[in-house]
Amino acid sequence: MASVDALSIAILFGALLALAGILSSLVALRFGAPLLLIFLLLGLLAGESGFGGIKFDDVGSLYVVGSIALALILFDGGLRTKLNTFRSVLKPAAALATFGVLLTAVFTAPAVMLLFGFHWMEALLVGALLASTDAAAVFFLIHARGLRLRPRVGATLEVESGINDPFAILLTLILVEFLVKGDQTWQHVVLTFVQEVGIGAIVGAAGGWAIVLVLNRLSLPQGLHAPFVTMGALVIFGIAAVMHASGFLAVYLAGLIVGNRPTRAHNTVVVFLDAITWLAQIAMFTLLGLLAWPSRLPATILASLVVAAVLMVIARPAAVFLSLLPFRYPNREKVFVSWVGLRGAVSVFLASIPLLVGMPNAPIYFDIAFVVVVTSLLIQGWTIAPFARRLGLTLPPLNRLPRRIELDLPGQLGQELVGYAVGANSPYLRRRLIPSWAKPTLLVRNEQVLPASESDDVQVGDYVYLLAPPEKAEALDRFFINMPAPSKPDAGALGDFFVSGEVSLGLIAETYGLQIAAGDAGMTVAEDFAAHLMRPAKQGDLLPLGSIALIAHTVVEGKVTNVGLRLADSDTEKPHSRIERVKNWMKNL
Repeated sequence: MASVDALSIAILFGALLALAGILSSLVALRFGAPLLLIFLLLGLLAGESGFGGIKFDDVGSLYVVGSIALALILFDGGLRTKLNTFRSVLKPAAALATFGVLLTAVFTAPAVMLLFGFHWMEALLVGALLASTDAAAVFFLIHARGLRLRPRVGATLEVESGINDPFAILLTLILVEFLVKGDQTWQHVVLTFVQEVGIGAIVGAAGGWAIVLVLNRLSLPQGLHAPFVTMGALVIFGIAAVMHASGFLAVYLAGLIVGNRPTRAHNTVVVFLDAITWLAQIAMFTLLGLLAWPSRLPATILASLVVAAVLMVIARPAAVFLSLLPFRYPNREKVFVSWVGLRGAVSVFLASIPLLVGMPNAPIYFDIAFVVVVTSLLIQGWTIAPFARRLGLTLPPLNRLPRRIELDLPGQLGQELVGYAVGANSPYLRRRLIPSWAKPTLLVRNEQVLPASESDDVQVGDYVYLLAPPEKAEALDRFFINMPAPSKPDAGALGDFFVSGEVSLGLIAETYGLQIAAGDAGMTVAEDFAAHLMRPAKQGDLLPLGSIALIAHTVVEGKVTNVGLRLADSDTEKPHSRIERVKNWMKNL
């Protein structure tokens, strides 16, 4: 009976901790505090040295929970990464995720050797524990502050954070095996690396295609699509691990494939994984906090802080600059990528592996990783937004996006029903412009369903439902943003929406259902302005594009870096050649 009571109390306490972790996100959103830090502190407070007094030293359970959590987090990261984004920055991101991780470990190792007196192989292991960045922490902080980074910088950080975890985990496992067994040759290490990466990639790709095939072929009961995908991801992870391959690389690639193929219940899967990965992070971070020993930290905290400083200002920047040397990144972008090298869950999780196998200095490794992670989140975490603005790498914030209702249609994957409430200042109500690929289907007014033929008489408070391809539905959000009411007649002079100067004209035309000459599709917006203007660009310069106008919003040294889109009243114009567009532009001068 006593054991049953103890189990019930443990369940109650665990549920209370999870609720506290979820509610703590409000504090994090308010003040920009990293969620990881909040959960770690909760674990510390609940631990043996805190108010909770819970004694937790089960490293095996932590490793299992951490493996499951990281597998789901990486799968979710792949699911959300657009293939176009992945391809556009694959080479620099892959360089950062491989050579960058290795160089970070190598550059950190000398400081660890000097401060702790470790053998160089042990010091390299500590460097490997600290070499990966935390995608969840980076992008939570960016979104919590409403920060919009320039597309290439944001995409590079996104892809690097997604693919550097598998490499850091693999590097750590190889070094642990080398130190524990002691008789491994470097040829064996290279062979192990090739085997884990190669088989992991094959298992991940095959598993991703299998999930897509089964999801679209089988008519699963409503509500089971998301659990099926989640369990499928864990099966892929388990198969790769059993085959002595990188399960973390496998699940990331599987998520990338599933997220970029038309599938049933895609939005349901994304929302479900949001909740699952959130709870997985809460469980993992809380257990990591419980496992920490605050009473032992003072003995190594000063040396660990020096390691953190070396990592932030020497090792990571040196690794980034060397890794991005073959690519044309301006120095300010390299500096920012260097600074957004937040250490997170992976580092502390990896530090539990030496504890699991019983390495002599494993507790010290864990303490170093713990201090470095907390320091990184405190110093780098709270300075990301001001640092990005200081370097001029931010775009104007978007208006708050509307609530989108999405319904999958049985029997086909090419269209879904998307619904929005019509606000008083939404561009759709003001301009009546909708991309050609979106077709109004029905209108709901005063609890009555009206046919699409009456959608021209849209009023404030109506709900409009449109058919749209799932991969493009998100682009409809900006047409239903409830924008601030104009205070002056020319308040919209700089456009209704904003895009980066690096976006191609073809992408804008596709998003807004415009018709442009085929030869113009590959040009970026900045190149388009440069080709048409006979002088350096300045704010307010205007160029027509189909049925909309491009208006220079932000100009740096005569180059357009951010553009406003002014929507017209119709989208019935014919394609404009470059000569015709220049003539139209001349008329508007």
